[in-house]
Amino acid sequence: MPDNADRQAVLDRAAEGGRITPEEALDLYRSAPLHALGAAADAARRKRYAGTEHIATYIIERNINYTNSCVTACKFCAFYASPKSDDVWTRDLDDILRRCAETVELGGTQIMFQGGHHPDYGVEYYEEHFAAIKERFPELVIHSLGASEVQHMAKISGVTPEEAIRRIHAAGLDSFAGAGAELLPARARTAIAPLKESGERWLEIMETAHDLGVESTSTMLMGTGETNAERIEHLRMIRDVQDRTGGFRAFIPYTYQPENNHLKGRTQATLFEYLRMISIARLFLHNVAHIQGSWLTTGKEAGQLSLHYGADDLGSVMLEENVVSSAGAKHRSNRMELLDLIRAADRVPAQRSTTYEHLVVHEDPAEDPSDDRVVSHFSSTAIEGGSAHPELNLIEAK
Repeated sequence: MPDNADRQAVLDRAAEGGRITPEEALDLYRSAPLHALGAAADAARRKRYAGTEHIATYIIERNINYTNSCVTACKFCAFYASPKSDDVWTRDLDDILRRCAETVELGGTQIMFQGGHHPDYGVEYYEEHFAAIKERFPELVIHSLGASEVQHMAKISGVTPEEAIRRIHAAGLDSFAGAGAELLPARARTAIAPLKESGERWLEIMETAHDLGVESTSTMLMGTGETNAERIEHLRMIRDVQDRTGGFRAFIPYTYQPENNHLKGRTQATLFEYLRMISIARLFLHNVAHIQGSWLTTGKEAGQLSLHYGADDLGSVMLEENVVSSAGAKHRSNRMELLDLIRAADRVPAQRSTTYEHLVVHEDPAEDPSDDRVVSHFSSTAIEGGSAHPELNLIEAK
């Protein structure tokens, strides 16, 4: 077993951007002192972003959930409904375009278009919707879906995943959001999502997308009963693909929410497990540029802490989201509060684009934007009485 001196040597190497092995990462994740782990991750972040290490970014976006009809029935999900259920709903195109209009009105730059695996929605459905969004709102980046949706739509339409990616990219998809990764190792994935493709297949489709010029983010769902070793194996699987493609822009771990789903909160990830994951991800994924803190599932204070443990991005002011909210994620925020959180972490906030360019650097608090309509998760249908920003005058799609 490594002793503390051995672990510190590994931490020092990783802090300088050196590559560590999965075995070293697992030992650090299990046994390194939390503050030493966080300090090494923060040093790695500062080295990577020398010159802009004082900045932490956020984005304004909207997650438009187009249907809750889904055939995969994942055990951790509180959002989906069986296709034959009376609870199924689908948004029509006019409704989706109105939500896009709101996003533009509120200064949003990105749409995450996500929903269930509808039994009838093939490639053609996504081509039609992405093309319509791009025609009306070319300024919006469509950062949406993931390998699971590609696998499903390709099967419905009788085409290969490669053809499906080419077609939806041509129609308007800019990049993949990394949805459906959950846990990639086989045992953990089968336990919570037995009807989804394997982790290896998920990565194969992402690698195909990267080879076709469609970049993505990568994610991990923590707290559904996976082991520490499986968490590190998840990172290894991502890093191996990244070695070949360089197509993952960011890594985003988030925590399982326990309400209204089949797992019923029997296992959950603690705050300290989450912070340790942020840190080990920054140290292990030396080939992935960005690590994002997920305040939505862990809370705003935890999100703020993540900026001291290796994260360089605090996620989004997400104008709408229904999936993790349905499972109990009730944390809400707004742009002003997010700016304050970043400043209280001794960082300068900057609004970013999907590809992490700084659009606005908020150097002077006196010049901060003050639109109180830019509220995160205010419009979730998971909240009783929630609606799509009723205080706005919706812009008619033309």
